[in-house]
Amino acid sequence: MRWEELFHDLEGQLEAADARELAVEVADRTRREAARLRLVDRLRASTGQELRLQVQGVGAVLGRLAGVGSQWVLVAGEQDRETLVPLHAVISVSGLGDGAVDPSGRDQVFARLGLGSALRGIARDRVVVTAWLVDGSAVSGTVDRVGADYLELAEQRGMGEAIRDRSPRGVLSVPFPALAALRLG
Repeated sequence: MRWEELFHDLEGQLEAADARELAVEVADRTRREAARLRLVDRLRASTGQELRLQVQGVGAVLGRLAGVGSQWVLVAGEQDRETLVPLHAVISVSGLGDGAVDPSGRDQVFARLGLGSALRGIARDRVVVTAWLVDGSAVSGTVDRVGADYLELAEQRGMGEAIRDRSPRGVLSVPFPALAALRLG
């Protein structure tokens, strides 16, 4: 009888040690997987969800996450007014789901969807935008040109008429790092 109790006790100790070892391994793997994720991977998994972004120079941007590029997010707010927010200007995000898109699944098309690509689409459509800069200032106009690391905004005159001359007040060049958000319409 004593031998049976001894063997049961040893068996229980081994099972407990195995369970502890497995728990440590799972926790370690979970930390390693999380370390591979970027914010954009979490955002991609939350497309369609209501989020609150705190944006440098703008404050809170609230709405449904309508799109995610490699360097930007598109938020549809009230009356589906869309705001393009460069990821470099995002201070914090609340409302993300638990999931993430596998970073190894990033494809070539997604990698090319940088800030310049999104801004070139806006320039092509000639839509009037309001651009907020990281210093908190804002200007309205149309995106005239998009370079590798800047955009040129033809500032609005009265009644929606864009200034097209090359005077210093007519066209504003904005480096990408200075852009905090761009609201369409």
